[in-house]
Amino acid sequence: MTTSPLANLTATRALLEEFGLATKHRLGQNFLVDNHVIERICAQAELTGTERVLEVGPGIGTLTLALVQEAAHVASIEMDAELEPVLAEHAAEHANFSYVMGDALKVPYERIVEALGGEPELLVANLPYNVAATIILSFFDRMPSIRRAVVMVQKEVADRIGAVPSTKEYGAYTVKLALHGQVTGRFEVPPRCFMPAPHVDSAVVRIDRYDEPLVADAQFAQVARVVEAAFAQRRKTIRNSMSANGFGKDELDAAFAATGIAPAARAETLSVEDFIRLAEVLAD
Repeated sequence: MTTSPLANLTATRALLEEFGLATKHRLGQNFLVDNHVIERICAQAELTGTERVLEVGPGIGTLTLALVQEAAHVASIEMDAELEPVLAEHAAEHANFSYVMGDALKVPYERIVEALGGEPELLVANLPYNVAATIILSFFDRMPSIRRAVVMVQKEVADRIGAVPSTKEYGAYTVKLALHGQVTGRFEVPPRCFMPAPHVDSAVVRIDRYDEPLVADAQFAQVARVVEAAFAQRRKTIRNSMSANGFGKDELDAAFAATGIAPAARAETLSVEDFIRLAEVLAD
């Protein structure tokens, strides 16, 4: 099983001391110190030695040093400039590792491709919790070459990612991400696996992109618009919420009649397929 030399308290403390670093909660930094979790992340990623892997928020490189053992190339995006010397040392020691300094949501795609030597195929990361949900959806939107994501997130975000209709976790985010792929794996990670221990529970989620897209590229914006309007006023009926957010009541009534969706239903009761059908009719 693949492990990391940094995934223990002693090694993590020694490296932080060597480089004069302290954890920064404002950047969501909690360092993973459990190799069992590293092993399970790598198992979920199913790397074969040929993949280009994108990592966001490598920190001191704990997960990175496991990924470079199994991937063709790993490129990490890190926002904290104080961590660059650590990453530079890893890059000097591993020819198949490179890094980009900057905000993952703002780094130009061309820089990522250049760092990886090609388009990213997998996203494997212990994500910064404060922007994790945004990063996942943004990368699936912007990077069609990513076919799988294995990501550590706050438990509540994991619940939203894998939510099903008629639950409080199910919302616009769930549906928009489900247009790209489906959750195929998940496991919980307790606070004791980190240093310092966070005050939240964590989970690793695996998301696999569909082999055949649920909707064509040209339809994505329309489906997303329908989803956002439907969930904009969650406690209202779908008809009232959508009519207050850009859709005419007459066109909505015609669409509900054509799809068999009840206008008095609430958004959280609709499936992903329901939203796609509704968007298709409203686009005509």
